Amino acid sequence: MWKLKAPNPVKLIVAILAADRQCLHAAVEAIENKFGNIDLTSNVWPFDKTDYYKDQTGSHILRQFVSIEKLIDPGKLAKIKHKTNRLEQKLAKSLALPLPRPANLDPGIIEPSKLVLATTKNYSHRIYIGKKMYAEVTLVFDKGDWRPLPHTYPDYRQQCYFDFFAKVRTILLEQLKSKRQQYQQ
Repeated sequence: MWKLKAPNPVKLIVAILAADRQCLHAAVEAIENKFGNIDLTSNVWPFDKTDYYKDQTGSHILRQFVSIEKLIDPGKLAKIKHKTNRLEQKLAKSLALPLPRPANLDPGIIEPSKLVLATTKNYSHRIYIGKKMYAEVTLVFDKGDWRPLPHTYPDYRQQCYFDFFAKVRTILLEQLKSKRQQYQQ
């Protein structure tokens, strides 16, 4: 019988789309309250590569990413997506804007070799991960750079995103190295 190995822990990120800065701030605060300390926050960028969320989130959507300090088991991604869906619903009520979804929260994980996003929607390039959720590899880290795949969303092809994810990846590698050193002692 082959010996199975537990997966390495990964870095949880949450991609936020928000109707305005107030919604963005409320989303970041809710994420930190639910998942723990944030160790890295991206700049705020306009979400302007598609108008897919215009009816739900407004016409001038903002994008920001946060990275959670504590590493997680990658097998928890589906459960985390359910938690972010509930957070979105709470935010919609508390923000009380005339928009059905003033904040959109999409969790993902960064491993040394890839960025994986959770989604509720199935498609040819997505894998079922349980609990009525799917996941897709959105970016791969190859030869020192983040690289998109044919199905990668247009906004995830931007250098500013690659730069942020590279910083998160560096923090992850440092955390994994520290864990290995602690284990060896």
